Amino acid sequence: MLTDATEKTPPTRGSAAERLQAMLAELRQWLPAETLVTHPQELRAYECDGLPAYRRVPGAVVIPTTEDQVKRILAAAHRHRVPVVARGAGTGLSGGALPDPDGIVLSMARFNRILSIDPVNRIARVQPGVRNLAISEAAAPHGLYYAPDPSSQIACSIGGNVAENAGGVHCLKYGLTVHNVQGLRVVTPDGETLTLGGEALDTPGYDLLALLHGSEGMLGVIVEITVKLLPRPEDVAVLLAAFAALPAAADAVAGIIGAGIVPAGLEMMDNPAIRAAEDFVHAGYPVDAAAILLVELDGTTESVEAQARRVRELLQRHGATRVDTARDPQTRARFWAGRKSAFPAVGRISPDYYCMDGTIPRRRLAEVLQGIARLSREFGLAVVNVFHAGDGNLHPLILYDAAKPGELERAERFGTRILELCVQAGGTITGEHGVGVEKLDAMCVQFAPAELERFHAVKQVFDPEGLLNPGKAVPSLHRCAELGAMHVHGGALPHPELPRF
Repeated sequence: MLTDATEKTPPTRGSAAERLQAMLAELRQWLPAETLVTHPQELRAYECDGLPAYRRVPGAVVIPTTEDQVKRILAAAHRHRVPVVARGAGTGLSGGALPDPDGIVLSMARFNRILSIDPVNRIARVQPGVRNLAISEAAAPHGLYYAPDPSSQIACSIGGNVAENAGGVHCLKYGLTVHNVQGLRVVTPDGETLTLGGEALDTPGYDLLALLHGSEGMLGVIVEITVKLLPRPEDVAVLLAAFAALPAAADAVAGIIGAGIVPAGLEMMDNPAIRAAEDFVHAGYPVDAAAILLVELDGTTESVEAQARRVRELLQRHGATRVDTARDPQTRARFWAGRKSAFPAVGRISPDYYCMDGTIPRRRLAEVLQGIARLSREFGLAVVNVFHAGDGNLHPLILYDAAKPGELERAERFGTRILELCVQAGGTITGEHGVGVEKLDAMCVQFAPAELERFHAVKQVFDPEGLLNPGKAVPSLHRCAELGAMHVHGGALPHPELPRF
């Protein structure tokens, strides 16, 4: 239990601003000065995450360095009823780290140490601020790596990956973050510590470890993570296939999976994405193709060779006009460089873009892509399609210009329609980016009131005061009822009212 004298301070009464100031006065008694950020100009650095269309300046930022500090900060926030938004690297794309102006941002950036690597049990213990890619770099001398690889892996933190249940190009074969984490240490809103999972492969009781994945910082603050490591495959091949029509590429995806082949990665890009990536990184992509597939196969040399032959046949059977195979590391890296750089490449051809994130059954891929094309014409906004075709996780990038009045709002309405299309196809409104504030209203499309009530009940168990990341991920039942009434009367689903830049 916490025993410091300052932690016996009675709860503050009064306005939200007064409670925040009382908490900050308490923190200043024991926190190092460099741990607390309150200057208005410095706070601006934390006003948004990777969704910059919505910004709010936090009341303060606290940057702890120890687990004990995290516990004491959360305990103080709990006593003074001050909202807390945990933040990792700030690369999230759904506004999940949008601050509360009457609360604090709890930055975990200084929790950036790899605590241990156990090559025998193939696990690593890391702090939440460790970059995704840094885990694989540290495990490389042991012939091991960490499988989930979001496109932002050079910058995103593993704590944020857990909070959003991030995926990546290799999640088709090796799973999402939830499938690659064995243990978590989590601090609750009132400053207590939970240990969920651990070094063993399984533990008794309810699966709270899985519950924390994708919880978007609403149930606790992660201070330590035990991840699974995998051995580097003996051999790898990447096939690049060009198609003259987008539906043919989509059908090829279904053909590969239907043949019982599970590639390590299976990605699709349409022509605008191909051209943008080729201009940016010169990956050797065929710029006249309507679509390309990148198919990565790994395993023993014998199995890779056999699967590569089989996949090539399948691609050609489904209309591939060209199939290139990369076996050497340099060519494989070049093929993947275009896909990994697709988002910044698109940023060079449009003043702004809105990155969507929905998931659909693979068999509906061609149908949904045709629906997105129809919506593009309806809204008068171009779309660039880059996505994880193997698991049906779509990332349409809607191009717009925020300097033109009304274009951002039009892009958001377009995005909402795409998410509705995904739900109608039997999919979901997010695959890996999370809900945050961006998809709050879309949650009303996917879930019935009874399901939303269960979400709120889980939140109540962990955070009865509603202080952790308030207003995110799960909409109120009143909001959904309001939207339902608007929809019945022909109104479009609006976006939550949030401060614009």
